[in-house]
Amino acid sequence: MIEQAARIKVAIQKSGRLTDRSLELLERCGLKYTRGRDQLIGYGENMPVDVLLVRDDDIPGLVRDDVCDLGVVGMNVLEERRLQFQAEGVSEPFRVVRPLDYGRCHLAFGYPEDGPVRSLAELPGRRIATSYPRIVQDFLRRNAIAAQVVEFSGAVEIAPSLGRADVICDLVSTGATLAANRLREGETILDSQAVLIQTPREVAPAKTEWIARLLQRIDGVMQVRESKYVMMNAPVSALAEIARLLPGADAPTVIPLEGRGDKVAVHVVCRENVFWETLENLKKAGASSLLVLPVEKMLP
Repeated sequence: MIEQAARIKVAIQKSGRLTDRSLELLERCGLKYTRGRDQLIGYGENMPVDVLLVRDDDIPGLVRDDVCDLGVVGMNVLEERRLQFQAEGVSEPFRVVRPLDYGRCHLAFGYPEDGPVRSLAELPGRRIATSYPRIVQDFLRRNAIAAQVVEFSGAVEIAPSLGRADVICDLVSTGATLAANRLREGETILDSQAVLIQTPREVAPAKTEWIARLLQRIDGVMQVRESKYVMMNAPVSALAEIARLLPGADAPTVIPLEGRGDKVAVHVVCRENVFWETLENLKKAGASSLLVLPVEKMLP
């Protein structure tokens, strides 16, 4: 039984756009955990890793205070909290250890279609509604724009129609919400995705090895997200062309075929998507018996 003090605590969003993908990531790293329906802690069964499900804007603080060793949070939330900590005199509240390449969105201005403001040049003297006041204020300061930031919690897109603001600055994924509220997307001030953060404090030696193993597994999961294992037979004379056609591949493994001096088996991991067009081009180059398989795990 591993002592509680030696167990790694990972904070993830309790409910929202990052929750399912974050839990899936940990499960693909091999974590099996037990959690009751109303419990906010999942206890790792096969690894000394526990999952805490919390509000997303609490995650940076939990990691800063060393309540949690690791956390998964969007860069938008992280940057807002970082600026808050900076204002409080905390220079290094957490360390970003991995971008996770999901939960992508961006923080952008939204201008009413029938309003007078169309660009950054017309922002001075205007009111900007946002749920990310520190990020927006920092952007305005760095660009010498004198505008008023109005903090707005939830449904930021309706602020102009309520007369609370002239423009908004909000998260955008598809742009559908802006369009539905007759807003035109403007300049982006922050690109966001899920990231893994770690406490800035020294980690107990009992945790160090398992954190390193978890990070290695995360790297392996991310590497195989688009990877495919491709097998085929091919003429020896076509190997150079076939290697050129394989997307994102290292040097292929070439295996002699019994009784066929002019033909070999080729096995390779492609780190990019393998499309039908790729297979058709490989066949034209002389490949046959093409087989594409998903890759479940990979250690770099």
